[in-house]
Amino acid sequence: MGNVLVLYASATGNTAKMAEQVAAGARRIDGIEVRVRDVSAATLEDVQWCDGLALGAPTNMGTVPWEMKKFWDVTMQSAWADIDGRIGCAFATQGGWGGGAELTCQTLNTIMMNFGFLVFGVTDYVAQGFTLHYGATVAGEPRADREVEACQRLGQRLAEWVAVYRDGRQDQHPLTSGRTRFPWPRD
Repeated sequence: MGNVLVLYASATGNTAKMAEQVAAGARRIDGIEVRVRDVSAATLEDVQWCDGLALGAPTNMGTVPWEMKKFWDVTMQSAWADIDGRIGCAFATQGGWGGGAELTCQTLNTIMMNFGFLVFGVTDYVAQGFTLHYGATVAGEPRADREVEACQRLGQRLAEWVAVYRDGRQDQHPLTSGRTRFPWPRD
């Protein structure tokens, strides 16, 4: 069955906590194997192993920290064309709301796109006014229910897409699986 890698950089531990929640969401889908790796310990083989990648980082001056950039520039350079076609999504922490986490998600998505990943956002709302269109974002560590669910929903959606596109499991499609979704509120 499909493989999901949750790969992250974390300076204070907040993004590591977020990564664990993303992994918990991916584990909601039966038959998906999940690995969690800090970028400092990750290898080229970890990324080659995965069918889906959740890539996360803390916001560093509106972008990714140097450790994440170095991993893709140096460690992954030789795999440039070999990992094309995998599925990817992003998550990021920030020091406070409005601290640049969506910019960091966009940078992470751009990195994956340059390696041929098919990246996605999630249209679901996990609480009133709280969504993850560009990826899951939190200020600090995920504490509130909506923050935890945002992380888990991202991981779940990644695992759903891996199940559908890698394993051909159409019953896992998020629009037809019967799992609860919270669409855009229309009022």
